[in-house]
Amino acid sequence: MVSIFWQIRQSRLERSPLDPTWDVTPTPLVMQGGDPYIRALMRTISAAESNNARPYSILYGGEHVADLSQHPDICIPIVAGPNVGDCTTAAGRYQFITTTWLEKADQYHPVPSGFLFWDSYSFKPEYQDRVVYAWLTDANAWGADLPQLLREGNLTEVLWLLSPTWTSLGYGIEPNSMTDQLPEIYQQMLDEEMQASER
Repeated sequence: MVSIFWQIRQSRLERSPLDPTWDVTPTPLVMQGGDPYIRALMRTISAAESNNARPYSILYGGEHVADLSQHPDICIPIVAGPNVGDCTTAAGRYQFITTTWLEKADQYHPVPSGFLFWDSYSFKPEYQDRVVYAWLTDANAWGADLPQLLREGNLTEVLWLLSPTWTSLGYGIEPNSMTDQLPEIYQQMLDEEMQASER
């Protein structure tokens, strides 16, 4: 089982960015509306974290889950990198681990949990987007106004601020073969999102 995850993970990390199996144009967000700069940033994060044509259902290692009624909470062995030997529950477009999802959903999910003692926040695509959007636009969460930094052209600073959370963004502990392309991807996503916002 571990060798299967190793092969899947290595194939994701070692593919050339020019390999046609890489989805170098991240799929549009399910969420409608919002700041085009933050929407472009969200798509850029997913290029590094979940690079897949079906990013909302992907688990660490490349498998997909069908049930997104809540975070899948499946702990998959980490077979490469600085955390080898541990396991991760990373899932979805933004590769939320279970504890981070529950914490951020408690703060930003638009639909409160339906149970008194059990957090069962929906992990459906729209809610993944909406939680991340609300988090990225909360200046108190990052100690900076990310939308303003992006408008000023400070993508490098934004990626640096986000790297402790999303470690593949260029200043974290797990860069991959998409990391160097992120500025170019961000610009392409921003162009698309700006055009869409003008329609």
